[in-house]
Amino acid sequence: MTLAYEPGDSVAHRLDPRTKLAVQVGFAVAAFAHTTPRGLVVATGIAAVVLAAASTSPVDSLLEVRYALPFLVAGPAVAALTLGPPWVALSEASGPALASYRVLLVLVVSTAYVRTTPVRDSRAAIQRTIPGRTGRLLGVGVALVFRFLPVLLADLRGARTAMRARLGTERPLVERMRIVAAAGVGRAFGRADRLGLALRARCFAWNPTLPALHLSRLDGPALLVAGGLLAWAAV
Repeated sequence: MTLAYEPGDSVAHRLDPRTKLAVQVGFAVAAFAHTTPRGLVVATGIAAVVLAAASTSPVDSLLEVRYALPFLVAGPAVAALTLGPPWVALSEASGPALASYRVLLVLVVSTAYVRTTPVRDSRAAIQRTIPGRTGRLLGVGVALVFRFLPVLLADLRGARTAMRARLGTERPLVERMRIVAAAGVGRAFGRADRLGLALRARCFAWNPTLPALHLSRLDGPALLVAGGLLAWAAV
């Protein structure tokens, strides 16, 4: 699976991208403001509603962010280790575990946005929300990341598959990691060069004609949800 836009007719697909950005920002602020188990339980319920509105399975969302999971697990695991008896203190891992889970919820909600919003709509939402050259720069950056990241992930999967086909699984773990990383970095630089050439060949526009954005009746309740999340974070 790749973290990219998928056409559909869900509630989230029909929302204005600016509304979806507002909900995502509100959720992130609320999740970082309420770090207690009770607050994270409420945030989990909100995340489930967001995924349902986007017709996205929680399992699919977790698969999309699986590359971040080892880092989220490593934090609590390291915090639980001590230099003396009892060697493992689970009480020390509770805080980092809640923080990791909070980040995981934010990532899961972000997958719902990416899978329901075309790249051009995201760029239009950013450039029309943030005025001037700053908005154009952020819009271009977001568009390139959304288009480039799935390609890079596919390259890494291709390198790993090729290594396995050549009995690379019999090599030590460190060597396997080095081979995949080197192949991924090499392909990333090659794709970056081709991307720059393609942008010049197509007379890349700094301020192109972007799609029109319109708020609908569905955006009203969603904006209320975004406002409610920000108010909850301020309480």
